[in-house]
Amino acid sequence: MRRFLLLFPLLAVAQVAPVVVDFEAPAVLLSPGDKANRVEKWEEKGVVFELAHSPQKTKAKGLVMFFEHLSTGKKGIGCAMALEQIPVRAAFAKPASAVTVTFWGSTGTPALLEAFDEQGKVVDRASLPAAPGRKAPGDPVPTFTLTVHAKRIAAIQFSGPRPGEYLAADEVRFTPVD
Repeated sequence: MRRFLLLFPLLAVAQVAPVVVDFEAPAVLLSPGDKANRVEKWEEKGVVFELAHSPQKTKAKGLVMFFEHLSTGKKGIGCAMALEQIPVRAAFAKPASAVTVTFWGSTGTPALLEAFDEQGKVVDRASLPAAPGRKAPGDPVPTFTLTVHAKRIAAIQFSGPRPGEYLAADEVRFTPVD
């Protein structure tokens, strides 16, 4: 009995390690000269990325796109539909309690990150009215993060760009529910 009492505080403090999806897997290929790759959906580390809904303004197939951050060479994922900005949805195989997404985007682009439970109800939101811009022409496009928290996040989606703008997720970091 005494051993159990001594170990119990350690078990209570133990935390689940966060999972990081960074789109740097060798399978994420970028088209030569285009620096982009378009796919219907992408699955990595138990997370499925795809558009939140089919295009409404065109008969084109809805695609997500990988593209390269010009100054770092890191890959990001975003909506590939140039004329219709559709939210990108990421569904988790197991629920998460917190999700942090690192983004880059067009200067001034609004960004919205929403968390959904298993019933599709919005359980948390985080937003930024305008993505930061470069301080000088030679500076890299800045990154920024948004975080959502809830007891059981089944999916997230990010949106915000207007036609002609972009918002790319550089990294998705989430804490699975134990």
